[in-house]
Amino acid sequence: MPDDSEERRDVRGPVPAGGGRRPSPSSLLVGAVGLAVAVAAVALGLTLSRSDPGVRQASCGPTAPKLSVVGTGQATVTPDLLTVVVQVDAGGPSAAAALATDNADAARALSTFEGGGVQAKDIATSGLSLQPQYEYPKGVPTLTGYEVDNTVTATLRDISKSGAIIDAVVGSAGNALQIESIGFSSADPRIGQDRARASAAAQAQAHARALARAAGRSLGPVCTLTDQSAAVEPGFDQLALPSGTGNTSAAEVPISSGQQTQTAQVSLVYALEPAR
Repeated sequence: MPDDSEERRDVRGPVPAGGGRRPSPSSLLVGAVGLAVAVAAVALGLTLSRSDPGVRQASCGPTAPKLSVVGTGQATVTPDLLTVVVQVDAGGPSAAAALATDNADAARALSTFEGGGVQAKDIATSGLSLQPQYEYPKGVPTLTGYEVDNTVTATLRDISKSGAIIDAVVGSAGNALQIESIGFSSADPRIGQDRARASAAAQAQAHARALARAAGRSLGPVCTLTDQSAAVEPGFDQLALPSGTGNTSAAEVPISSGQQTQTAQVSLVYALEPAR
């Protein structure tokens, strides 16, 4: 009668070479899952190395190599606003008389601005002074009267009509009114400013790439970005127009806005990495 142990060995089949056991299906599944987890962990680690703020902070750390660049940019814009500053002067033997005369002349100027289409919100009294006037016979100060200076600032939003408006305003007050200055600007200066900043940033990036390439390095993340642009102020030009020459029947004052150039400057600091 055959031995039971030998019969059981025959049922299992031959023993693999080397004396080891054949791996079971469950052990193969566990191994495959472990390998997949390991691959996923590596991939996740690579992703985190690119997007994790901690990695960026390490690249921009105090001891990490960096590259600082500065870029400048310009943008040309066509002004759509004209600011006119006029001064109305009047004198009189008393302060009340001088003020009354000046008020009447200034009111005519304001009315002419509004009649030309300038909105009331765009007209403002920007200065008012009352000064005594003296003469000095034999060195003795003698009061002779008072003088009033009233300054009005108006913003014209239709430059094509500005010449006719200015001519009419000057004529409304005769010799009592003179134009101090005019200046062109934009209703929304951010448009030109943003274009200039974008140009400055593009120049800074191009310089950084060229410098990094020359040094055998690659650009890492941006550590800092600083806008160093100065505030843009509207430009003012003196208008050579004598007081009292306004005449609406004559050719109007020629006004041309031309173009203005806005400049911006930005600074960038990049982290430097080994060449890829």
